[in-house]
Amino acid sequence: MVEVTRMEATTQSPEKVLQRLDWTVIRRLDGLLQGDYRTLFRGFGLDLAGLREYQFGDDIRNIDWNVTARVQTPYVREYVEDRDVTAWFLLDLSPSVDFGTIRTLKRNLLVDFVAVLARVLTRFGNRVGAILYTDCVEKVVPARSGRLQVLRLIDDLRGQLRPRRSPVTNLAALLESGLRTFRRRSLVFVISDFISAPGWDRPLGALAQRHEVLAIRLYDPASGNCRTWGP
Repeated sequence: MVEVTRMEATTQSPEKVLQRLDWTVIRRLDGLLQGDYRTLFRGFGLDLAGLREYQFGDDIRNIDWNVTARVQTPYVREYVEDRDVTAWFLLDLSPSVDFGTIRTLKRNLLVDFVAVLARVLTRFGNRVGAILYTDCVEKVVPARSGRLQVLRLIDDLRGQLRPRRSPVTNLAALLESGLRTFRRRSLVFVISDFISAPGWDRPLGALAQRHEVLAIRLYDPASGNCRTWGP
């Protein structure tokens, strides 16, 4: 799990936010991200990545029957998946992210962080989408590519109503929504302060079995004593 501490407050229009991030963050990443690249995913594709022993839940269509017959144990073929990535953001916008003591709120940090990642991904032709959660799943932003999609994400996040009061945050509902929504193997960013009712570890584990999952924790030093439920 990665911890993110602070970033400049998001106070401008979506276009201004993206321009600011282009100058301050994204351009600095260009040297690190230039050139061709291959996905880390193993799945459907054209290039054989290797063989491994069959595990429960594997697609039987990937069984290599020649190897299986030789070693008398089921083996499946793994392929390097197509390079294009579909990335999803599972975003916790519950009341606890409207807190911050150093320069900005955790919510503003979330907006900037999503904008940077979305812009970097879409510049390489990948698609990005999001699921927004407050005290329930409020909105699903379908995955699309391009700069306009990044602006839409920023606008949706900035325009999302901020509930002053809500039941205890239930991250399991957000994660389970992702399990139902993501059909294709995807890169999934779970961004939250992880101040939640217990029980989110199981859907997070199930999500990680199907997708490449990165959990990003929003953190403010003054909230260090806040109770965080979970594993």
